[in-house]
Amino acid sequence: MIYKFKSQAAADVIMLQLNGDQMLAIVGKQPSPQGIITVAQIPAAITALEVAIARHEAVQSRRAEQPQMEIEVEGDSVDLRQRAGPFIELLRNSAQAGKDVVWGV
Repeated sequence: MIYKFKSQAAADVIMLQLNGDQMLAIVGKQPSPQGIITVAQIPAAITALEVAIARHEAVQSRRAEQPQMEIEVEGDSVDLRQRAGPFIELLRNSAQAGKDVVWGV
């Protein structure tokens, strides 16, 4: 499955299922074929993504300081900040325009 996050305020953001599931889990939504992040939910979703990015980067920093903790995730070299960036931008633009973000519709 591919997620296509849409808003009337910005360009679509397309993600593979695993990555879309991750974004939805971070913002507190059940991964599903269809859904909505309302304008009222967007600020909390952005905050949740920013907190997750900060935590991810803190873990990465500790791993860099302690080489014995190096754990490579095979086939995934994209940081959470890079992966979530377009989604956060979509959320911000949608909030500013007062538009919901939907997927699967």
